[in-house]
Amino acid sequence: MVEWGDGWTIYIWLVSGVAILIAVVFGLRWASQNEQFDEDIKYLVFDDNDRDKMTPEEFKKYQEATAKQEGRRTELLNEKYGEPK
Repeated sequence: MVEWGDGWTIYIWLVSGVAILIAVVFGLRWASQNEQFDEDIKYLVFDDNDRDKMTPEEFKKYQEATAKQEGRRTELLNEKYGEPK
């Protein structure tokens, strides 16, 4: 029977920690490339029925964010599938 001794568990912790750090780096890279750090994303949960819950400035920002998002969505769909005929 092979005995590992008492100091082997630190290596498992080190390997696990490095794997987690690598996963975090890849996750942050993916998020930055896929426009996930947009501050205006919080406005996309609203719709026109929420106008009374927002100040006029917030409602205007909501409209701008929604228009920008729809424009970007159309752009990406055209890029993926080509221009609509």
